[in-house]
Amino acid sequence: MGLTIEPNERVSFKLAYEDEHLVVVDKPAGLVSTPGKGHESDTLQNGLFAMYGHRLQNIGADRDFGMLQRLDRHASGLIVVALRPDVWESMREIFRSRSIHKYYWAVTRKAPNQPTGVIRRPIEEYLAGRDDTWASDPKRRKFNRVKLGRVSTRGKPSITAYRTLQHAPAGAFVECRAVTGRLHQVRVHLDSIGCSIVGDRFYGPRASRQSAPRLMLHAHRLVLPHPVSGESISIHSPCPKDMGRVLRRLGMSKPGVFVGREQNLADGSHEVGSDAIGEDDAGVGQSPTAT
Repeated sequence: MGLTIEPNERVSFKLAYEDEHLVVVDKPAGLVSTPGKGHESDTLQNGLFAMYGHRLQNIGADRDFGMLQRLDRHASGLIVVALRPDVWESMREIFRSRSIHKYYWAVTRKAPNQPTGVIRRPIEEYLAGRDDTWASDPKRRKFNRVKLGRVSTRGKPSITAYRTLQHAPAGAFVECRAVTGRLHQVRVHLDSIGCSIVGDRFYGPRASRQSAPRLMLHAHRLVLPHPVSGESISIHSPCPKDMGRVLRRLGMSKPGVFVGREQNLADGSHEVGSDAIGEDDAGVGQSPTAT
């Protein structure tokens, strides 16, 4: 049987975790997650098919060929990919039951008013027309219809917990836990409290969009039960070099490398459920309201 997705061995990415059941990819910024118009053969999924083609083909298009989540092109970090249909089904239930904890680092244009908190504001999706502000030549910019998110009473319940790791006059370094999984959730929620992410071309003021080479959002940690063994696994991705450079330029420091449970909070190595963005503080199970 032929492959639906064209394999491409030239697509570059790293694996943060791999076993016979699933892999966790560390996606670099700039890499599109799945094929689409203008990116038929140069995406993460093309690269995955070069490594696991027939295994992913057997999972099928209706299961997104094993991919459990996506990241925006200009974001970076961890993405879970199942290697068998039954593992995909198990992982879907893990996502659905919120048994997976997803942590993000974001460089924001200012620090939140409260150093820690939980944002419970419903998010709805809508179509908007925006020009491609990433094109350096104005003549090449195209006006497209894009799907965005916004806080709205018509939206779905959405919960993001956060804590400020560092702050400086020109910005802040914030860790977020996306309890729910709405479109652009972390971006929308941070913008809703006046702390849009540096380099975000769709949310926040124009000056913030132009102050970094790309969206300064990195999915740096996943904690989840293994879909087969049930054992809790914690997977980490280091701070990207370009994010480190932006942090230093804004007067902050790059977080250290995770080496164990005794690292300080800035390393993101906290215990799930016992810190500012654990299960209890995120209000899981409560009825989300705008706060």
